[in-house]
Amino acid sequence: FMSQYETPVLHPWFATINHWPATFKRQILRASGWVSDRALSPGANTLRQTLGLPPVRHIVRDWWHSPARVIGLFPDWYAPPQPDWPRNTTLTGFPLYDEQGISTIEPDLKKFLSESTEPPIVFTPGSANTQAANFFASAVDACRQLNHRGLLLTRFPDQIPDSLPIGIHHSTYAPLSKILPHAAALVHHGGIGTAAQALRAACPQLIMPMTFDQPDNANRLYRLRVGRLLSPSSFTGPRVAKELEILLG
Repeated sequence: FMSQYETPVLHPWFATINHWPATFKRQILRASGWVSDRALSPGANTLRQTLGLPPVRHIVRDWWHSPARVIGLFPDWYAPPQPDWPRNTTLTGFPLYDEQGISTIEPDLKKFLSESTEPPIVFTPGSANTQAANFFASAVDACRQLNHRGLLLTRFPDQIPDSLPIGIHHSTYAPLSKILPHAAALVHHGGIGTAAQALRAACPQLIMPMTFDQPDNANRLYRLRVGRLLSPSSFTGPRVAKELEILLG
């Protein structure tokens, strides 16, 4: 919700936006609305014209939300309702689920998990990320520096370093609901589904936000004191290892 009271962090540059004067925040929201209108209005108004409807402006501010019901798929402790949210908003909590309904662990991963009592650090850059080679190279480097086991999750194996050291395992998929309760920490992109699973498992989080809602999620997790964050440009083996040391105590 584009609130002037608790303003979403639209970019890592704006991490401190909720400490800014209200006038600055309103200007940011106006600019965001202008950009959205430039992108959405032409197509929306072309369709409206074919239906004999007048053109509209301020799509995100005035037309984004349903007049019947607005549903927020998160709890109020994660994002407390604000005075300028739609009055017909209902919060449901996180819709926790495992991707594709798969809740079993593949045999190779079961074997890896059973080889040691040390819980692994889990790394995932998001299920759709096809540009995560540097993410995984830094993950392996950090695990080496910490002398800690690591689990790398991606369905794109070409992103994984060619030779993984002992104690580092790659899996194309693992149900987070089964893995995270037994993980030392989760390093991820800041997707809300991934973050929600880690919150349910009480698993410490290190977030590398990139786009969409990820910077805002990372900021909220940091404020809740359940996670830390690194920008993509700062996501190197030594920095990841340092942040994980803080998280792991």
